[in-house]
Amino acid sequence: MIELKNIDVVFQQKKKQIAAVKDVSIKVEKGDVFGIVGYSGAGKSTLVRVINLLQRPTRGEVIIQGKNLLQFSAKELRSQRKNIGMIFQHFNLMKERTIFSNIDFSLKYSGLSKEERRIKIERLLELVGLSDKKEAYPSQLSGGQKQRVAIARALANDPEILLCDEATSALDPKTTIQILDLLKKLNKELGLTIVLITHEMQVVKEICNKVAVMEDGRVIEQNDIVSIFSQPKEALTKDFIRTATHIDQALETLVQHPTLTRLGGNEVLVEFSYVGEQTSEPLIAQLYSKYQVVTNILYGNVEILQQVPIGNLIVILAGEESQRTKALEFLQKQKVQVKILKTHEQQENVVPLHVI
Repeated sequence: MIELKNIDVVFQQKKKQIAAVKDVSIKVEKGDVFGIVGYSGAGKSTLVRVINLLQRPTRGEVIIQGKNLLQFSAKELRSQRKNIGMIFQHFNLMKERTIFSNIDFSLKYSGLSKEERRIKIERLLELVGLSDKKEAYPSQLSGGQKQRVAIARALANDPEILLCDEATSALDPKTTIQILDLLKKLNKELGLTIVLITHEMQVVKEICNKVAVMEDGRVIEQNDIVSIFSQPKEALTKDFIRTATHIDQALETLVQHPTLTRLGGNEVLVEFSYVGEQTSEPLIAQLYSKYQVVTNILYGNVEILQQVPIGNLIVILAGEESQRTKALEFLQKQKVQVKILKTHEQQENVVPLHVI
């Protein structure tokens, strides 16, 4: 569906060259919701604009449905761009036009009659849940409603691809979830392929089935969402994941209440991570029956990503050292990832927030 091959984007700024994107290759299959995540300046917004050639790459190939866009004439490219809708962080609505007229503007060169356009616009407004707002102006709408209008406008020419550049960054958390739910609906009902740019792994977690992580113009890691969340490889990815799963926040809270994590002579503070079938197994209960190791759960969380459960626990394990070792080996054989956060000997140490 979408394939970017060895993309470089270099800007000339006075006498200095700035490499915004460096040798990036990604592949997005039809029906994917593909997230590109990174902090500001990572190059992700520049990269997404390469897909419809709003930004021409300095080097590389842009393949859409088997065709290299860089070989198209200006007329052919205009036609191809109708197949690629785009929404932005700040909506880009025309404030002097009604909602109906904002969407109608996208159909100006569609060849449809006035009546055909009216029917289509009303259908789009119904699709995004704004049937009663067609005569309103942008200033009369909330941020979430404005973004729904922007989505309807982006869908006006029946694209197969929707590019979302920080489309929820200006919205509050509740409205963000509503817009993401709408995008999920469009992906499922229309078969829309979505490429979503964000600096928030929480957004990726809610909607994407695949994700690429960018840093300093490069894609440093990409995989399906379950693999990224359960087995992140790069330090930046781990940082994003731990923020999205609230593990670091939980550890900080525990650190602020040291009585919760004060360890006795036969105790250790441990973090467990597990995925899939392990979440439904009573593994923790077995630690006592098999090894006489008592588990005190301080924090627990289960995420459901693409119908796959992923869990995290922070616990204190109490028992003889040899039995604790056997218990941890048992968990590792069950494919539970184990991280020792603190031992009794490290009693005076602060709990590390990033344990590799």
